[in-house]
Order: sequence, then C-alpha cells, then structure tokens
Amino acid sequence: MANPLDRRYMTQAGAAAADIDVGLREYMLKVYNYMTGGLVLTGVVAYLVASSPALLRAIYGTPLQWVVMLAPIGFAMLFGFRIQAMKASTAQLLYWAFAAVMGLSLAYIFIAFTGASVARVFFITAGTFAGMSLYGYTTKRDLSGMGSFMFMGLIGIVLASLVNMFLASSGLQFAISVIGVIVFTGLTAWDTQRIKEMYAAGDTAEIGTKKAIMGAFQLYLDFINLFVMLLQLMGNRR
Repeated sequence: MANPLDRRYMTQAGAAAADIDVGLREYMLKVYNYMTGGLVLTGVVAYLVASSPALLRAIYGTPLQWVVMLAPIGFAMLFGFRIQAMKASTAQLLYWAFAAVMGLSLAYIFIAFTGASVARVFFITAGTFAGMSLYGYTTKRDLSGMGSFMFMGLIGIVLASLVNMFLASSGLQFAISVIGVIVFTGLTAWDTQRIKEMYAAGDTAEIGTKKAIMGAFQLYLDFINLFVMLLQLMGNRR
C-alpha cells in the first residue's frame, strides 16, 4: 500500500513543477514579445526614412551617416555592461531607443534592394529563426560548446568586415555572408537555451522584466544579423 505522505509529496512536487513551467512560458513569451516589438519598430523607422528623400540626404549625405552606423554599437555596449545597474523602465526605454536607431541605420536596404526580395528574405529569416529558436528551447543537449564555437566565428566576422571596409572585396563579402548565416543560425539556438536557463521562478517582477529585455535584445541581434546576411546572399539589388 502506498504511503499517503509519498502521494502528498508527489502532488506538491508536481504542482511546483507546473507553476515553474507556466512561469517559464510566460517569461519566454515576454522575451519574444519584446523582440517582435523591437523588430516592428526597426522596420517602421527604416521604411519611413527610406521613403523620405530629405531624411535620406540628411543622414546618408552628411557625416551624420557615421553616427547612425556606429550608434547601435554604442547602444549595444551600454546595454550589455550597464543593464544590471538599470531600473527595468530604463532598460525598456534604452531597448526601444536602440531599435529605433537600428531602423535609421538599416534604411538603406529599402534603397539598395527590391521590396519583393526584402519581403522574401524576411520570411525566410523568420522561418529559420523560429526553427532554430524552437530547437534551442526544446533540446536537452547542452549547446554551450557550439555556442562558444559560434562566438569565435562572430569575432572573425567582425574583424573580416572591418578589413573589407577598406578592401571592398565582393569575394570576401560573399564569404562573410555565408559564414554569418551559419554563425547567427547557431547563435539563435544557443541564445534561446541560455535565455531559458536565465529564468528563475522566484524572480521579482523587476528582475524578471530586465531578464526578458536582455533576452529579447540578444535574439533581436541574432534575427537582424541573420536577415542582413541572407539579404546579402539572396536579395535582388535595384
């Protein structure tokens, strides 16, 4: 005959696991909502700027273009190093500001590529991202080894891109794009797994929101970079 105490313990443990599972789903949903909102804001800003010749001239026809191009890097560094010391409301404001500035820096894609190819590559990116993020969320395999390898690849891409700013080599750009697709596809799965592991059932609302924003920021960067790399490979230029 089963011990009633064992049954009660199993019931309590099951209820606790269910609560954590529900909390994790809500946390991940918040991450994806923030990420999607950031992408929408970036797309809207990029499209509006691309549709305004005056804004295009003001940004890309003056030294201001360098500020716009480098500003996202500054935002990313500030976000990465200072988010722990920020209030959740400040982190949200910084995230939305970052997404808007990214829209300014990506306005050129609507000028350089046809609208049909931008839309096609966006949906390809969305499908690839969704598949890899789902894999990172559901797999029991530890992806830290793969993530470390992908991160080294990311450093290589950054260095090669800096060199190619001076060489302007189409062959090197093609190689960067191919490797970039592989790297950011892998990083999507790894980052999703890390974001899932960041969740803790006892987090306060303030800490939970900051973790969700940081997770959204990481996945946002994976999506944007994967999209740009695929666009370089598959986009039809005007």
